[in-house]
Amino acid sequence: MAIITLTTDFGEKDHFAGAIKGAIYSELEAIRIVDISHSVAPFNISEAAYIIQNAYSSFPQGTIHIIGIDSELNPENKHIAVKLDDHYFICANNGIMSMVCAEIAPQKIVEINIHDRVETSFPVLDIFVKVACHIARGGTLEVIGKVINTIKPIKNLIPFVNDEQNQIIGSVIYIDNYGNVVTNIKRKFFENVQKTRKFEISARNHKFEKIHNRFSDIIDFKIEESKRTVEGKGLVVFNSSGYLEIAVYKSNCSTVGGASTLMGLKNMDTVTVNFKSLPSVLPRGVDA
Repeated sequence: MAIITLTTDFGEKDHFAGAIKGAIYSELEAIRIVDISHSVAPFNISEAAYIIQNAYSSFPQGTIHIIGIDSELNPENKHIAVKLDDHYFICANNGIMSMVCAEIAPQKIVEINIHDRVETSFPVLDIFVKVACHIARGGTLEVIGKVINTIKPIKNLIPFVNDEQNQIIGSVIYIDNYGNVVTNIKRKFFENVQKTRKFEISARNHKFEKIHNRFSDIIDFKIEESKRTVEGKGLVVFNSSGYLEIAVYKSNCSTVGGASTLMGLKNMDTVTVNFKSLPSVLPRGVDA
């Protein structure tokens, strides 16, 4: 039984997500539909890209992923279907797929061209569903589109490194349910520039000189529990997806707040890493 996932910015209040599921079931009763998220911030391409990049690989190969973000068809926002890592992705060619494609080369990309056969003002419902059901039935991508070789990139997807190789300038690409702030700086990228040097991470007027492996690493377990004061303390980790994340320990956005609110950080804000020079090594026997 095929699986179709849904990732949209439609929210839970309106009828859109329910209508899409109904349309899929009307075409294919023997199908499984999984909601990844309908709470992507409206039109937030980088947020949607981060979510789908970190969710899709948990599904079986052959899964079909409908991504309904900024999907209105226009000359600068065409629709595509992508086969990548033996999964299928149906979305607008607005940069959403560039984060996934930056790490894994697509097996095939087609620009969807069935619009002249389907009248629509709701392309996720009328176009993306038909393409998803076509693939679920075993149909090929060439039937619903023409093969293309490139996709539109997301701006600011890759952090900037200065010529001296002593500074990374990244940006916030995602804020999670806890208010933790995810940047576009990945561990491997960071370590390739770092080369064992000490560093200082700056986000607005907040500075950090250590990256933890786990949130609880900031706890000194030698201190009696009643005397610890770590809740609400800021920290930096590489999260489970390998991205540099600024967090507040045991944050709660509905009460005490999270890193985004307490530190005043929002989507696309700059996060800077400054690396300190390595000490010069003098030849043996030479005094400074």
